Amino acid sequence: MQTNNKRVSGLTLIALVAIIAAYFSPIWWVSLTAPNYPPDAFPDGIRIHFHFDGVYNGCNVAGKGTRMADEILQGDIGGKEDRFNPILDKKGDMDKGAQGLDCVHEMNTINHYVGMFPIATGAPVEKPLAKFFFGFFAVMLLAFAVTQQKLRLIILSVGFAAVAAWAIVDQYVLGHLASHVEEYVKEAGTFFKEPDKIKVWGDNVTLVSNIVIGGLIAAMVIVVLGVWKIRSFQLLLALVPGLLPLFFVLEYAGWLWFFGHNMHPWGAFTVKPFMPTVFGEGKVAQFSTFSYPYWGYGLLLIAFACLMLALLMRRKQLREQAEQ
Repeated sequence: MQTNNKRVSGLTLIALVAIIAAYFSPIWWVSLTAPNYPPDAFPDGIRIHFHFDGVYNGCNVAGKGTRMADEILQGDIGGKEDRFNPILDKKGDMDKGAQGLDCVHEMNTINHYVGMFPIATGAPVEKPLAKFFFGFFAVMLLAFAVTQQKLRLIILSVGFAAVAAWAIVDQYVLGHLASHVEEYVKEAGTFFKEPDKIKVWGDNVTLVSNIVIGGLIAAMVIVVLGVWKIRSFQLLLALVPGLLPLFFVLEYAGWLWFFGHNMHPWGAFTVKPFMPTVFGEGKVAQFSTFSYPYWGYGLLLIAFACLMLALLMRRKQLREQAEQ
């Protein structure tokens, strides 16, 4: 029994480290290629990396690639006349030199041609609140790793109280929720020129964020009570964090659907609503799209495997204890 407890704890701690590392890692990558971006200058195409807390530049382009980007921005795109240069000029200073090309901004410009929203407008509630959910999962895993019921309840109570206080101070006392909504409204208005509608979107982000924070705190209370009253409830402490790979894919696919089914007439190309590629290769207008998991997703799968094994071992222990 003691050996199994050590194994469960060891597997759980490995999963905890993998999940924490995954939060700071690129989980998925997407790349666009087109004749305008030749492979010798853009070997990875226009590439972005999805993290739990945002979308980051995935291009490592300097020198020739950057100079070619300048030429593309000043010329035509896909045979379109340079009447779109005023839009492209919004990229601001292209003095990227050693920094390389900002492919998040570049992809936003490309998406604009087909009438899609800026990338930053996706998951406006999930991204800034992800760190608190990871704190929630970390406390659950620490509690699952121990065997003593009293210690488990102490870890859950103290840990959840700390995460709840962190969320409240960060979002409300320090004003990060308000600043995030302000930035969201600004980004949404980059191409979409309907300020009244965008303000409503910002108000909705505030409302939903408040609901999610309240729901997270309520979930903490439910978990503590569940573990206190129901012996087998402790299995959820490993099951829920273990399903992070599934949660990410569902969230990712859902937002891709939203972007592909909310097109607007500002685009230079007319594209019917479509489902962007979640996994594999696709085609949109003249652009080839590539969407695949990255090494951060591998960390999530390691956590999943460890937690499912630990969960089965703990479940077997609970059955044996019940029979005795």
